[in-house]
Amino acid sequence: MQRHYGLDWLRIGAFAILILYHIGMVFVPWGFHAKLAAEQWVTVPMMLSNPWRLSLLFLVSGYASRALFVRHTGPWPFVRNRTARLLIPLVFGMAVIVPPQAWVELVTQHGYAGGFLAFWSGDYFAFRRVEGIFLPTWNHLWFVVYLWVYTLAFTAVLVITPRTVGAAAQRLFDRLFGGVGALILPMAWLMLVSGVLFPGARETHEMVGDWVAHASYFPMVVLGYAMAGSERMIATFARWWKVTALAALLAFLTVATIQIVFAGYRVTPRPFGTIFSLARGVQGWMTIAALIGIAETFWNRDHRWRPMLTEAVFPFYIIHQTIIVVVAYWLLLARLPLLLDFVILVAATVAGCWAFYLGGRRVPWLRPLIGLRLHRRRADIPDSRPAIV
Repeated sequence: MQRHYGLDWLRIGAFAILILYHIGMVFVPWGFHAKLAAEQWVTVPMMLSNPWRLSLLFLVSGYASRALFVRHTGPWPFVRNRTARLLIPLVFGMAVIVPPQAWVELVTQHGYAGGFLAFWSGDYFAFRRVEGIFLPTWNHLWFVVYLWVYTLAFTAVLVITPRTVGAAAQRLFDRLFGGVGALILPMAWLMLVSGVLFPGARETHEMVGDWVAHASYFPMVVLGYAMAGSERMIATFARWWKVTALAALLAFLTVATIQIVFAGYRVTPRPFGTIFSLARGVQGWMTIAALIGIAETFWNRDHRWRPMLTEAVFPFYIIHQTIIVVVAYWLLLARLPLLLDFVILVAATVAGCWAFYLGGRRVPWLRPLIGLRLHRRRADIPDSRPAIV
């Protein structure tokens, strides 16, 4: 398989946007583990990335899974690798990284009176609901759980599918998605999910019964896996990136306008609620198509920082939300101006993520816990293997 460095840069950028998005969650009226404000206007810039950021991450993960799958001797070594690389950090994160988030939420929003150490050693591992929150929890690490389940699901399909059938399926995929179908078909599916099948539905991230998330993200993993074998699809994105970028912008303006006009409504009245949901589907896929096209056209080159940034993405993801929530809790007590709160949150999150990664990668037994390979490669040997979260 040909490596597309543009997708590496796109993945790095997508996780950076995700971290900034979670910082924004501290300031919007939507539910979150720590709140400093409920500024309605902040929802508009949040909508700029809300419809596509996670779909893009699942798509790129599916793409990387194809590259990893063909490098293994069979499906079971691939599954063992994915299980170790995903579930070990998940268990560590649920046991050590996530508990401060749950404690801050209980203290600030539910009147929990216990200290953190008493909470962590007692209530957190109670396997029951405490003030409406089931503990222990995975919070932002739901992405890891879903990706692991999706990986097992499509690997099982690959195992039972004859090779000739798989080759025929890839040829059919190239026919359907090798031209404008790459732009229209996924967009139509996301519009169907957002505007028809689950209008107004919210993801629960509880795995069981989270149908709107599964309908959105599992197809993205499969699509990314198939895209890894289709140079025609990637070429289509590169050819049409200006058109898709314009379509994404127009869809966002529609979403933002409805968000502003009906900000005070609990439920957006018809037909504007339907238009909002359909526009989110358009914005979601057109943005992804434009970004892949831009990445393929302008960013498809290597750089000495790329290997380190690619490796740092998963540790950053594991730790970032806990830093955000804990720092927000301290800022809540300090009662500083909101602009200063935002600046401090960004600086503390970036610094904390780098400290977590740079410190953890030097300790051999910590590496698998924070999502890194057990053994570091020699610095003089280029690492051409794809990264995946």
